[in-house]
Amino acid sequence: MTIAPDDAQHGSSHVYQAMRHFVQSMDDTLPGKFEITKEGIVHDMMAPIGPHELTVLRLRKRLEKAMPEEIVAHTGEPDVEGEAEGIMRRPDVMVIAEADMEVEGAFDPLTIHAAVEVVSRSNPDNDWVTKMRDYPLLGIPVYAVFDPRSGEGAVLTDIHSTPDGPRYATRKDFVYGEDVTIADWTISTEDLPRYPDPEKG
Repeated sequence: MTIAPDDAQHGSSHVYQAMRHFVQSMDDTLPGKFEITKEGIVHDMMAPIGPHELTVLRLRKRLEKAMPEEIVAHTGEPDVEGEAEGIMRRPDVMVIAEADMEVEGAFDPLTIHAAVEVVSRSNPDNDWVTKMRDYPLLGIPVYAVFDPRSGEGAVLTDIHSTPDGPRYATRKDFVYGEDVTIADWTISTEDLPRYPDPEKG
């Protein structure tokens, strides 16, 4: 669900600050996850299910095995915030130097090496559409999407300018079972879980 503000240019306005306050006040009150996009507040109302969380866990472990010790695949809080753009996101996995985590409040998006998302079964457009737009606006150089619905995904890189703002220029699609390179590190996608087929449930 998206709650859109009246003022579309909410990045540096009181509207963004009001949305930010609302999101922070709701985080521990209602189920699901709240984030702020260019359209307004996105609420993924469904709590993550087993295949989603297991995918996040396996990706985190595989990335950290491939990366140097000073780089981590962080899950959880805090958010990544670009106040000037009016965007506050919380990727499923954030590849970041441990030293860059020593901050008060939200992470600086320019310190994020890569954002990794596991597509939500309840709101896939949030991962495939709005985050694909928001992450280059924040300056995050690599965005990797894993979709347990289809067993496929994509890695997006090479931010470039377009009439609609910064966008990723390069997209490399993959299917589960192939190795995938995220920033400087290559990991296996073997044995990543899939969502159950609702028609067979």
